[in-house]
Amino acid sequence: MIPESAADLMSWDKKSFAHLALTLADGTPQCTPLWFDYDGTHVIINSALGRVKDRAMRRAPQVALAISDPDNPYRYIQIRGKVVEITEEGAYDMIDHLSDKYRGEPFDHTEGEVRVTYRIRPESVQPKG
Repeated sequence: MIPESAADLMSWDKKSFAHLALTLADGTPQCTPLWFDYDGTHVIINSALGRVKDRAMRRAPQVALAISDPDNPYRYIQIRGKVVEITEEGAYDMIDHLSDKYRGEPFDHTEGEVRVTYRIRPESVQPKG
C-alpha cells in the first residue's frame, strides 16, 4: 500500500521518525514522535504498558501517522490506519531492534517496565512532496 515514491521513508536506512496522532478519552488530540519499523504490511511501533499512547490505542485503534524525510521535511507520507495487533510477546526484542536502528545500540530498559508492540494496518496513504 506504500507507493514506491515513498518507500524509502519506510526503510531501515532512512531513520525517519513517525508522528503518531491519537484521540484521547476526553476527545482531545495527541501527537507523539516515535521510532517505527515497517514489515511491508504493517507499521510497527512500541511503547510501555499503561502510557497515554497505550491506553489511547486500546480504546480507539484508529490512528494517523506522518512520516517525514529527515533530509527534506517538506517531503512526507501521511498514513491513516487501524491498530490490528497489540502484544507484549517479543516487545522487548522489538524495542531493542528499534533502538539499534535509531541509536545503534540496545535500548536502556527500565526495570519493571512492560513493553508492548502495536501493528498498524494502513488504510489510507498519501505521499506529499
